[in-house]
Amino acid sequence: MRARSQPRPASPADRDRPAALTGGTVRRSLQLIGRGMASQPRTYVLAVLTSALFGALTVAVSQVLGWATDAVVVPALAGDAPARGRLGLAGLALVGVAVTLALAVAGRRIFAGIGYADIQADHRRAVTRQYLRLPMSWHRSHPTGQLLSNASADVEAATGVFNPLPFAIGVVAMIAVAAVALFAVDPWIAVTALTVLPLAVLANFVFQRTMSPAATRAQQLRAEVADVAHESFEAALLVKSLGTEDREAERFAGRAHALRAANVRVGTVRAVFDPVIDLLPSLGTLLVLLVGAHRAAAGAVETGGIVSAAYLLTLMAVPVRAFGWVLGELPRGLVGHDRIARVLDAGGELAPGRRPLPEQGVGLGVRMEAVGVEVPGPTGPVRLLHDVTVDVRPGTTVAVVGSTGAGKTTMVSLLSRLQDPSSGRVLLDGVDVRDVAPETLTRQVALVAQHAFLFEDTVRANVTLADQDDPTAPDDDAVWSALRLARVDDVVRELPGGLDAPLGERGANLSGGQRQRLAIARALVRRPRLLVLDDATSAVDPRVEQEILAGFREAEGAGATVVMVAYRMSSVLLADEVVHLDGGTVVDRGTHAELLERDPGYRELATAYQEESGRRAAALEEAR
Repeated sequence: MRARSQPRPASPADRDRPAALTGGTVRRSLQLIGRGMASQPRTYVLAVLTSALFGALTVAVSQVLGWATDAVVVPALAGDAPARGRLGLAGLALVGVAVTLALAVAGRRIFAGIGYADIQADHRRAVTRQYLRLPMSWHRSHPTGQLLSNASADVEAATGVFNPLPFAIGVVAMIAVAAVALFAVDPWIAVTALTVLPLAVLANFVFQRTMSPAATRAQQLRAEVADVAHESFEAALLVKSLGTEDREAERFAGRAHALRAANVRVGTVRAVFDPVIDLLPSLGTLLVLLVGAHRAAAGAVETGGIVSAAYLLTLMAVPVRAFGWVLGELPRGLVGHDRIARVLDAGGELAPGRRPLPEQGVGLGVRMEAVGVEVPGPTGPVRLLHDVTVDVRPGTTVAVVGSTGAGKTTMVSLLSRLQDPSSGRVLLDGVDVRDVAPETLTRQVALVAQHAFLFEDTVRANVTLADQDDPTAPDDDAVWSALRLARVDDVVRELPGGLDAPLGERGANLSGGQRQRLAIARALVRRPRLLVLDDATSAVDPRVEQEILAGFREAEGAGATVVMVAYRMSSVLLADEVVHLDGGTVVDRGTHAELLERDPGYRELATAYQEESGRRAAALEEAR
């Protein structure tokens, strides 16, 4: 399944250079090609060598054909008996060169395909690892559809040029050998044949200038279509229940129509460009025949030389087209690479610490010192937290309460280092959380969010987040113990297969409360020293919620510190201390009774919590 910890990928600071390409179009194109080939040197050396062999053998076919025409075919037709005897030899020579040519083609395609697939896989791994490394604040500002497009369509666009690339490089060898062969036949025929090359370069220059903006627009719209589709899928329940299918269909159709128009524009440009590239070798062949006929009439060249030159240009039609394929993919490749480079070079990553925390059985001590959090806003920085100072004694339970938007989730997310404070410090057992080694932090601090995510896998895999054969994974006894503490063991026992029962996508075959309890078990199986619950029991029956929270305190060895965002008085009453947060700062802190006595805002909040709890309890009772 998925490992509990992943090796940290290289950050932009660790790499020799940023992923972004620099300079003009030509320079950026060369950088794109050079970096890709350098990442798979052995594969592309073999691909280029077999492609160069193909180019040389293509010229050899024309030379053997010219020799056979002059030395065998023409004399044989004239009645030369020895020439007729050499017809079999000429045929064998042609077959031998053709078979070798076919093997070179196979080798070129195999190695080019391997190199293309490997580069594409490297890009996908780099993008997804970067996603895992970047903080949640970065993810919140980037739509999911765009991230999916970066890892799929943009990677495909950025790597498309590497499939025909060895073929195009082999054409260089072909042209070099062909030029020598053509000049050996006749200088005038050679100059005539090679005039197609500057025309091809000019056509490709015009094509790139026209294709780049069209490809950029198409790639952007692919991301937008993916984003709209992802939103519609995620909101399927909302769309179906409120009857907004037509609106969603129209919204998606608008983006899809725009993408269609952009793709038609790209296709139109290519439809004009490809025939021009196809025409050039044929035009060269016609010119060679015209000039060759004139030179043959003057006695300057033999018939075999003309046949050889004309046939060589005919064979070069497809290889020269390979230049068109490469240059046709380059604008799209540059756009795709620019889009994934923005991800790979994204800043804001959290530098990993190196200090371990003591492996003690007691809970972690937590201290926040004048903590502030600011995020960019449309008109300037937005302050989410300011001057938050809180002490949490090891082994105690603290409830964080406040109205919507008070900063509760932002505050508790700092404890598991989903983001760093803009000012102040967060200390765990006296160690700044920014200095704690990631493997220590994820082992000793467990966060359970309100929206529990479950993988489409077994119950065991969802609790352990490890492969079944992983020797470091918790055993089944530990899993069942965590399930019992989360009051979900009875549910799992009733599933077909128990711990091996498969869960649907996002745990679709479980209720919301069951998913939350399974997520709590996932945290508890690690025996964390600090358990952070961000409204993690909102979908759980109040009676079961009380059993879970009480179980935390009573279970053997469950001396973990608990910090929970609470919206129910039943949860608040189980806490040793309550922190009242409002407007991003701590208004007051103390026991429930103390805050009721001296904090008017808390009294209003407690009354509202009590009324909401009563309303939810009544609704659950009616549902039964």
